[in-house]
Amino acid sequence: MQTAYEKAEEELTRTIYEKMPDDELARTVEELRAEVAEVKARGLKLDMARGKPSPAQVDISRPMLDILTSSADLTDGGVDCSNYGCFDGIPSARRLAGEFLGVPPEQTIVLGSSSLNIMQSVLIHYWEKGVPGYTPWNKLDHVKFLCPSPGYDRHFGLTEDLGIENIPVRMTETGPDMDQVEYLCATDSSIKGMFCVPKYSNPTGITYSDETVRRLAVMKAAPDFRIVWDNAYVVHDLFDEGDKLLNIHDVAREVGNEDRILAVASTSKITFPGAGIAFFGSSPANVEEVAATLQVGLISANKLNQLMHVRFLPDMDAVRAHMRKHAEFLRPRFAAVERKLTEGLAGTGVARWTHPRGGYFVSFDGPKGSAKRVWKLCREMGVTLTTAGATWPYGNDPDDTNIRIAPTYPTVDELEQALDVLVLAVKLTAAELAQEERAA
Repeated sequence: MQTAYEKAEEELTRTIYEKMPDDELARTVEELRAEVAEVKARGLKLDMARGKPSPAQVDISRPMLDILTSSADLTDGGVDCSNYGCFDGIPSARRLAGEFLGVPPEQTIVLGSSSLNIMQSVLIHYWEKGVPGYTPWNKLDHVKFLCPSPGYDRHFGLTEDLGIENIPVRMTETGPDMDQVEYLCATDSSIKGMFCVPKYSNPTGITYSDETVRRLAVMKAAPDFRIVWDNAYVVHDLFDEGDKLLNIHDVAREVGNEDRILAVASTSKITFPGAGIAFFGSSPANVEEVAATLQVGLISANKLNQLMHVRFLPDMDAVRAHMRKHAEFLRPRFAAVERKLTEGLAGTGVARWTHPRGGYFVSFDGPKGSAKRVWKLCREMGVTLTTAGATWPYGNDPDDTNIRIAPTYPTVDELEQALDVLVLAVKLTAAELAQEERAA
């Protein structure tokens, strides 16, 4: 039985332009080119490239800046936050980290503002020192990482920078293609890890199914295999009833694989981007070992920032209340994406896109061989998109179809203008591709 995703993919096999008679197609191409010329003349400058909160979203965290005054109590659980020490993070922040990551507080470390930096540090740790009892990754002939694709370009950059080979695996409606993942991990011991954004994945917005989570936790893999569980959007629901994600730590612990999971999250899209607090959580053994390495170069992270955050967001109830305010800004933007793409492209057979219930992105696919042309055409019309191919390792989208839509930063009016440009670029590209195919 076909999945909805497979049916949508099948619908892309013949577009309305491929069905047109030659003369009608030629007229359509000329009309679309004329529309493009008109848009170019408007001199638009619209940015839909990165997943940044809008200024209005950032503003809802401004009251946090008033919490620590010169007369404020700067202690937390007996820890003096104004001085050195407490490398693992202040007690209240570790409790919050545990709630974010699904592990006990003692299995967390609260560090600076960047979860990406934590991931890099942990990967370098394994690269240089290896998993205890096993060869450091940099001493091996070949090291590979699985990269669910379309996925997060900055993940791919971390491993590429170390010389680790990135292996793409297809994303499905329920997460990465687990038949492919299980086969690769069971047959190739050089595969040492995998990136996962399990809730509202970047860019598809898909949340991993319970079955996918279980299979990741229990599957056969190299003994030093690690899953980077980047739960960046764990609380980023658009609606009161958000997607539910199974706790992978519980499943992994039951089968003796708790060392496999390296979880991270941060408040970067909750409070202030680049000035939040970031969390690491894993098994007791992993936390102890990773901490031993990180402590060589860090006495403690910014505990005053941790204190300010936990007084503003003391528990998950407070976090969820805060995120409902974010959702008020985000829902109209995601609704605009759905409305504009549906109005412009539904029934044309030239595109499919995801319909996320949270997170920061929408994943868009056009016809084969279209993404780079669409990206270039949008740029010429004044709209900046995430670079075509960025959602695949090495920038190599094998079908050249995927574009990541980041609707959060522009105003709704700017977003709607940018989406009109995208729709126009997709239509012209699809029509030209159809014309070129006939001429070949």
